[in-house]
Amino acid sequence: MARKKPTILGSSGRQAAYTARTRAALIESAQQVLAEIGPNATIEQLVEHAKVAPNTIYNHFESKEKLFSEALDQIWQEWLIWAYAGKPVGESFQAMITVYRKLFLVGETHPLLSSILKNNLGTPDFLIQTLQGKGLDDLQKVGVQGELSMEAFEQRGLLWSYCLVGILYGVHVSKKLSPSQADQALEIALSIWDLSPAKAKKLVSHPIK
Repeated sequence: MARKKPTILGSSGRQAAYTARTRAALIESAQQVLAEIGPNATIEQLVEHAKVAPNTIYNHFESKEKLFSEALDQIWQEWLIWAYAGKPVGESFQAMITVYRKLFLVGETHPLLSSILKNNLGTPDFLIQTLQGKGLDDLQKVGVQGELSMEAFEQRGLLWSYCLVGILYGVHVSKKLSPSQADQALEIALSIWDLSPAKAKKLVSHPIK
């Protein structure tokens, strides 16, 4: 049998691979900066951490804010894949509640994301936008299945988003809430969706795997 010839990258292929590696390295550095300093880090601090020239960053991202946004979105999406363990997002409200509760424990499971959350919860625009964007779409999926009240859905969704961010702030920033206390707060917040106390307790008492 003839031996398969190795693939030889042309100059354009090598350039694309180099660009992809550089971009990935910048995103990784940005995640570290977000964890150590926060979103108010300067471009100089980012350059120092990444060990690159400022032009390198601007060759790949239109601004520091865009780089931070992509870095945060990437680590968030990677965490969601882990948290849902390969199951479809929005499959059930129970699965969504369990994933929210995993965020209360993220300091034990994903220290880098925990530090990033701590530094970003003071200005929680990203989390609010995520919960109001993709998060609201996922809630709507379980809502149409009859698990949630659809009356005044957007208003309930906005209030739900701010409640979740407030609970996360209590866990990761002010440290006034332990994970178990955060579960209790989440149970109360579930009244936003017209769930009975018994139903809310059952959702929050589900074992976290």
